[in-house]
Amino acid sequence: MGSYLNISKYIEQSYLKPDGTFKKIEELCNEAVKYNFYGICINPFFVKFAKDLLKDTDIKVITVVGFPLGANKLKTKLIEASSAVNDGADELDIVWNLGAFKSGNFSYVEEELKTIIYYTQNVTHKIIVETHYLNEEEKIKGVEIVKNSGAEFIKTSTGFAPTGANLDDIKLFKKFAEGVLKIKAAGGIKDYNTALKMIKAGADRIGTSSGVKIVNEGV
Repeated sequence: MGSYLNISKYIEQSYLKPDGTFKKIEELCNEAVKYNFYGICINPFFVKFAKDLLKDTDIKVITVVGFPLGANKLKTKLIEASSAVNDGADELDIVWNLGAFKSGNFSYVEEELKTIIYYTQNVTHKIIVETHYLNEEEKIKGVEIVKNSGAEFIKTSTGFAPTGANLDDIKLFKKFAEGVLKIKAAGGIKDYNTALKMIKAGADRIGTSSGVKIVNEGV
């Protein structure tokens, strides 16, 4: 753990800023090939373009659904998710409905996720719970909902909240996931030591825009 190749294959190199261009996405794909990243995480508009660029590689194309607030209605999320899969996305990072969750409408949140997953089978699903806005009890409840939804991963953050991944949350998710869920740590991971600590705490993937820096620091 922590070697050049290992740390690379944990990384989902991300570019989710609003000023992305085709040139920037092409650069991101080239970086992913050069550094052997697990995948790239990009906005839905660029999925088809990136998939074509990476068609002769094993690098995964990951995109987001309901990003970054999660407050879209289910029908909108379904169209977005289905369109992304049709464009070639291998994995979907879905922002759950945080407002519904904070309102105590847990059944709606769970059913929304189940529905999206049902209609986008054969891809990997990660549920973004935005830990910054959750207390410990809510985080534990969140793990339960994500487990019940059928998703493969729980993800800490969009990167748009004031804070992102921290070690305590990774450890808590690891404990209550009970081996059913994998964990994607994202939000504020900008150096090798932080990424390595996240992995040692239980993270299975690292979402970051600093993948090149992380890998170079680990050589």
